[in-house]
Amino acid sequence: MKSLFNPRDRDALARRLSELEPGAPRQWGRMDAAQMLRHCAISLGDALGDRLVKQAFLGKLITPFIRRQIFGDKPFRQGAPTDPMYVVSDAPDFEAERSRLATLLDRVVQRGEAKTGGMMHPFFGRLRGEEWGRLVYKHLDHHLRQFGV
Repeated sequence: MKSLFNPRDRDALARRLSELEPGAPRQWGRMDAAQMLRHCAISLGDALGDRLVKQAFLGKLITPFIRRQIFGDKPFRQGAPTDPMYVVSDAPDFEAERSRLATLLDRVVQRGEAKTGGMMHPFFGRLRGEEWGRLVYKHLDHHLRQFGV
């Protein structure tokens, strides 16, 4: 399974991130490329423990039934709902957001699986380090595919 903590997978994500263009047309969704970069950066705050989050009640109910799908090999589907706390509606600077996202990805990798394990995701709850690695990989892969990279 692909993971941010696998150097080959991480390098492939970094290459794709560098290939993303500011005006890349989205294949689905509402965000433009700069908004997507900020959206992904905000979500990395959970893996880093940058903000205190609690697991949503709905997540407690549903996660046991979808855990295998979320952390498995199958890519995320198009049109999955976005939690309002991750919605970006302003017009961020593309290059600043790309740089910020790359820095945050590096921070997660440097932190490592062991220290990332136990961080709380607002929907899926407390995750093991390997689950964070898969989730971050799949989330970023999903959005890079959204913009054709």
